[in-house]
Amino acid sequence: MATQATTKWALDPTHSEIGFKVKHLMINTVSGKFEKFDGSVETAGDDFTTAKIYFTADLSSVNTGNEQRDGHLKSDDFFSSEKHPQLSFSGSKLEKVSGDKYTLTGDLTILGVAKPVTLDVDFGGIAKDPWGNTKAGFSVTGKINRKDWGLNWNATLEAGGFLLDEVVKLNVEIQLTKQA
Repeated sequence: MATQATTKWALDPTHSEIGFKVKHLMINTVSGKFEKFDGSVETAGDDFTTAKIYFTADLSSVNTGNEQRDGHLKSDDFFSSEKHPQLSFSGSKLEKVSGDKYTLTGDLTILGVAKPVTLDVDFGGIAKDPWGNTKAGFSVTGKINRKDWGLNWNATLEAGGFLLDEVVKLNVEIQLTKQA
């Protein structure tokens, strides 16, 4: 039996977005994203259940729409982006749940701390763009507890509770381009 050739896929940053949401004051949600990121995937043929996934995001590119808040996130209270310029994700298993629904397991590294995470994936499919490039699309969602990576900063509210929730919701849109 012949082994399938390895297919390399590159992240298309112009059609991808790495977003997150955190509850603020426990009454509303603030969104942010990373402006600079990169990633690659290797599969056996076009079978994404065989995927080896690697992704990085530049922590100094965090953007919440507020310069003061972004500066605080880059500081030693949170990302320490000068000491730890990137977060990374290394995916080890993509399992089909049903239809186009999958779970993705891998290690997320923030502040030099690697922790296993499991994320939900919706596979959008594979299509050719008008220039003949083969593209694959994915929506990735999940929740992590920021304290698992030492992102502990918070403030107690006068009425009780905390300024920021520990839970961070991830909302990631990925488009990959098959490499020749």
